[in-house]
Amino acid sequence: MNTYKTKGTCSTLIQFDVDKDGILTEVKYTGGCRGNLQAVSRLVEGKHIDEVIFLLKGIECRGNTSCADQLATALEQYKEKNNL
Repeated sequence: MNTYKTKGTCSTLIQFDVDKDGILTEVKYTGGCRGNLQAVSRLVEGKHIDEVIFLLKGIECRGNTSCADQLATALEQYKEKNNL
């Protein structure tokens, strides 16, 4: 499981798994609005990480970011780290 420490959001941590084909298989948030983050997780699981980044990047809540935007940032960093 990959771990990303969020910045500027109520959630403090995102854990996620990506399969060999670039499909997001699991997303777990620590902290934040439980119901909303469960919904985000369910909606993005099973999607390719490029699609998730496209859909969520730039969504703002406060501080020019959001829990969804932070997931997109985490996935961008994952792609960079893994040369995808």
